[in-house]
Amino acid sequence: MRTRDFHGTPVGAVGLGCMGMSWAYSPAERDDAASIALIREALDLGVTFLDTAQVYGDGHNETLVGRALKDRRDQAVVATKTGLVVDDAATHAMHRDGSPEHVRRSAEESLRRLDTDVIDLFYLHRIDPEVPLAESWGAMAELVEQGKVRRLGLSEVTVAQAEEAHRIHPVAAVQSELSLWTRDALGAPGAMAGGGVDSGATAASEGVGDVVGWCRDNGAVFVPFSPLGRGFLTGTVTSTDFGDGDFRSGNPRFQEEALKANMRIVDVVRAVAERHGATPAQVAIAWTLAQGDHVIPIPGTKKSRYLRDNAGAADLDLTAEDLAELDTIPAPEGSRY
Repeated sequence: MRTRDFHGTPVGAVGLGCMGMSWAYSPAERDDAASIALIREALDLGVTFLDTAQVYGDGHNETLVGRALKDRRDQAVVATKTGLVVDDAATHAMHRDGSPEHVRRSAEESLRRLDTDVIDLFYLHRIDPEVPLAESWGAMAELVEQGKVRRLGLSEVTVAQAEEAHRIHPVAAVQSELSLWTRDALGAPGAMAGGGVDSGATAASEGVGDVVGWCRDNGAVFVPFSPLGRGFLTGTVTSTDFGDGDFRSGNPRFQEEALKANMRIVDVVRAVAERHGATPAQVAIAWTLAQGDHVIPIPGTKKSRYLRDNAGAADLDLTAEDLAELDTIPAPEGSRY
């Protein structure tokens, strides 16, 4: 697989989001042994940028990643996150806690669950509106000084928030949703930051801004999550019949009328894929890669065939004509949360 640079460390151009192995998507299909095997297969394929978080399965996902990396820890760059606390794992309810006390305590918990001496990339999962960013970020910077964390990142922030943190300690990465049907991080008009957490907190009052461009200009990696539109852009989601516990069942874009209207987006992606002898998933991921050499998408999967399909996107070169056609894709029906 082609590689991209993560602050001096080559990593696979396509990473792996591990969340779905523990919660949010089809929980009835959870299989720890299969997921551990999948993560190890990912390393064999060159997919070495792994993403987890404390709230994914209320600690389960970190433990899973730690078990998978037993005797192979040096082959992966591992990212995890702080700043969110699970209230009810069954409903994915959680709240924000960016207090320095929580940051320090949760880092120790993550180190233990991951069974590692150091976290390669530690994100603030969401900014806590009740805690000044400087306090949360300052506590995270202390972890770097102590050698417990190598680099720091932010998730779902505005350009202004990234700049504020960067003045205190370098922002190594920003993770936000980016895909052919969610372009907020490119500075889409009216885009708002900080969504997706049932915390009672409002989104930032200012627009997100061009976060992808900010990362490029400030030496940070941009990490798109959900580059496949939560599976929709693969063309395989054709009904609203999701299993119990699958959070897409309540997502506005996956309601029946919106789902039907949004199929026109898949039609464009499929047409580009057919020209290249590729899959729609590969086109969707390749589009995110085309947004800059500093972009490392992290599609998630629990299945080997999808892992291999996603990894193949690293070798797909979209033409200028392809990108122009994909840029004509209409805005989706329904909000993203």
